[in-house]
Amino acid sequence: MREAQKRGYGYEKQQAYKRGAKPMGGPGKPDFKEESRKTEVKNWKNLVPRPVVVKAVRKGVKKFISKSGFTEPAVDYAKENKKITLIKKGKIVVKRTK
Repeated sequence: MREAQKRGYGYEKQQAYKRGAKPMGGPGKPDFKEESRKTEVKNWKNLVPRPVVVKAVRKGVKKFISKSGFTEPAVDYAKENKKITLIKKGKIVVKRTK
């Protein structure tokens, strides 16, 4: 496993345990479930773009946590869609209302 992958998985585990959940991970799966809500975690250097958020919504993800944040189009999409909560460094950027 490459160093960047290890760092990303470590951040996923940290966020899961912080919220009292068990990490799931794996291809096509959410990183963890918190009270039956699927959650995706990204530990990227760059901002998370809109297509990644759209894909997560289609997979049924309700929370998206990013260490670096989200692009403006991603935030706008989440505000319009209202099906996903975006969180950057522990602070809510957009709150889900549906």
